[in-house]
Amino acid sequence: MTATRPIRERLACSVLEAAQATRAMGRVMLSAAANGATHERIGPVGEVLLEDGHVRLAGDAHDARIDLAVVTGVVADRSGRMKDRVLPRIEFQNAAGETLFSMIALDGLEPFDTAVSDLPTGGTLPEKERPAPSGDRPAEVTETDPGAVPLHAARASGETIGVVFSAPGLVQRWTGTVADIKPAMGFINIIQPDFHLHLKAEAVSRWARAEAAGAVRLEAFDAGGLPLGLTLTGPAAAL
Repeated sequence: MTATRPIRERLACSVLEAAQATRAMGRVMLSAAANGATHERIGPVGEVLLEDGHVRLAGDAHDARIDLAVVTGVVADRSGRMKDRVLPRIEFQNAAGETLFSMIALDGLEPFDTAVSDLPTGGTLPEKERPAPSGDRPAEVTETDPGAVPLHAARASGETIGVVFSAPGLVQRWTGTVADIKPAMGFINIIQPDFHLHLKAEAVSRWARAEAAGAVRLEAFDAGGLPLGLTLTGPAAAL
């Protein structure tokens, strides 16, 4: 329990109002994960705009569109921790109460609570149970993993690329040059100041390639032929 608010609570505000509140939280990580891919943008939230049924996050560190037809509810959760740091978050949920993605306040509890202090509570919720470790051994990551191949090509080229992640209710983009790729714990990782990509080894079976006027679009598919929601864009020299 914080001084005035519970560990976990529903917020009786709009998705737009919750997103606007994150502008006062300092550094924020918008984290979305599905199908073996985790896509994260990191930094202060700049503009929060309402555009044609979507909430758009813009600025130097964020580029995302939230679909208000899908994302209908918000929850404040203060249980997150990394070592001795509290990392509270706003969870964005669908009508069934499923969390689709989160915005995590990296500067801690005080700016988070200040930012949400004017948002009305919709009631206390039970704390989430932490999933038990699976015990599965991570797959080995190799440079020839289909998921890694175009990322290594982009890094070697030094060209600017786009890494776009589409999940229910959200499209999030990063644009930049890939400085390094770090395999660890069964994942292909890009770790940069404003962007993290964690792609599970063997999650990508193939990339569908489309090219026009020297621009390339690669869409990732799994072994069952289903799209992961991960797309790379850039010049042919990079991809």
